[in-house]
Amino acid sequence: MSAFPEYLSELLYRYGVTAVFGIVGIPIVDLADAMISHGKVRFYGFRNEQAASYAASAYGYLTGKPGVLLVVGGPGVIHALAGAYNSISNKWPLIVLAGSSEDSNRGGFQELDQIALLSKYVKYSSRLNNSNVEESFYDALRQSVLGTPGVSYLDIPANVIDQKVENKKSFPVRHVTKAFYQPTDTALQRVSKLLNASRDKNILCVIGKGATDSAQQIRSFVDEFQLPFLPTPMAKGVVPDSHALNVSSARSLALKSADVVLVLGARLNWILHFGEAPKWKSDAIFIQIDTAAEELGHNNAKGTLFSLCGDIGATVTKLTSLLDGFSARGVPEPLQKRIHQNEERLRAKEHEPTPMLTYNKVYAAIRKQIVDKDTIIVSEGANTMDVARISFPTDYPKMRLDAGTNATMGVGLGYAIAAKVAHPQKNVVAIQGDSAFGFSGMELETASRYKLGMIVVVMNNSGIYHGENPESKSTPNTAPSTALSQGCRYDLVAEGLGCRGFLARTQAEVDDAFAAASKEAARGRPALINVIIEPGPSGKLSFGWQNKAKL
Repeated sequence: MSAFPEYLSELLYRYGVTAVFGIVGIPIVDLADAMISHGKVRFYGFRNEQAASYAASAYGYLTGKPGVLLVVGGPGVIHALAGAYNSISNKWPLIVLAGSSEDSNRGGFQELDQIALLSKYVKYSSRLNNSNVEESFYDALRQSVLGTPGVSYLDIPANVIDQKVENKKSFPVRHVTKAFYQPTDTALQRVSKLLNASRDKNILCVIGKGATDSAQQIRSFVDEFQLPFLPTPMAKGVVPDSHALNVSSARSLALKSADVVLVLGARLNWILHFGEAPKWKSDAIFIQIDTAAEELGHNNAKGTLFSLCGDIGATVTKLTSLLDGFSARGVPEPLQKRIHQNEERLRAKEHEPTPMLTYNKVYAAIRKQIVDKDTIIVSEGANTMDVARISFPTDYPKMRLDAGTNATMGVGLGYAIAAKVAHPQKNVVAIQGDSAFGFSGMELETASRYKLGMIVVVMNNSGIYHGENPESKSTPNTAPSTALSQGCRYDLVAEGLGCRGFLARTQAEVDDAFAAASKEAARGRPALINVIIEPGPSGKLSFGWQNKAKL
């Protein structure tokens, strides 16, 4: 017989779980302590369940195996819904373990019927006891990764944690490997016939984050048929951004010019303007290739007629053999001209004289000091993220993380911690607006405590979206709702939380601070650079990614 906490720790390890994110409380503190005593499963204790849930969510994306989250019941689960929702929306594997009250319907401590709350949203849910723990965890793991990845929930009543579990030799660890499948020959032939008949049309390949695990096959596919391609923000690097066929710098024109669009692991949602005019041609034909059948035909005028459901890498490889003599003929000359113009505009913005620092000038300074293949960049914050998407190209997949499908603020430090845990040999840089930093700034202490060397850059414009003119005479009661305190010293906050803090107001100070911060991070000490930038123009707010032409 084994105590339940020790038994669960060993079970997690047997299934390949080496990192658990969370925050302790009664009764799950015993589980976390058992993991620490066990020594094989590392528990990362956060300051807030929301940040921990984002870390576990991103860990599942970065590693391809479920992130594991451990929280208390009731309010702990409510706070953790952020990461669960994030994983559901982004289709990332996550297992949530939560304590629960043993006093059902009696007003017990932090009592909440968590199974009833979550069961209709997650892929799997179960209440553990001392006889079903192995079967339930296996099913939770299996459901979270197979088919469309998602969330599994395991409820752990307080009285179960105090029980003993019989060591069952009859339940060996079961292997859970990715299931590969391909579309039917009929569906493949229908798509190949359309492509072969479209040789004289403008063809565009859109690559989404759902395709990040098929980089090698997609790169070969793009090269073989000279396909102009456009990655969505978190799919950057599936095909190198430096590739001559990348049309990201002429995104708006590429969308308006496309007659036939191959959509690989991306959704026709708000990021792709729902596949509708005027951003796209009204008669554009979308060919969707996805592992998630639920996405096929969504916002697609042709329904599922030209949809292929299956492993994306295997599907494009199979499709290659059916495209006899097909070629998209590379990037059309009008797109090449626009790409050159927009890249020149970006460089001009990076060097134009301004009274205060701007996003473009700061990013240019940072870009000079990073090595692409060694650096994971997390960006969040409206303008902070939008400009970062065009300022930090990458030639490697899963090296750029941002707010993603939900456009969620608050993910930054959780994602950065997850990235450093998943890839300790990589440099991790989190670039956040000052508003976004406020959601999870206390997690700097978490990073410091575990000696997770990373760099946090706060783009401080003293506002949400934009700040207020420093010369404004407004009071706290009359200032715009977007206004934050002028020039907050986030660098001093970082020092108080065990990190190194830097303040930068000029480009030279950014250069020096980033170089010094890199040395601190290499020694395992997180560093924060508080960069004071111009407040930005005031005016009516809108979603820039949706409404404005992007470089």
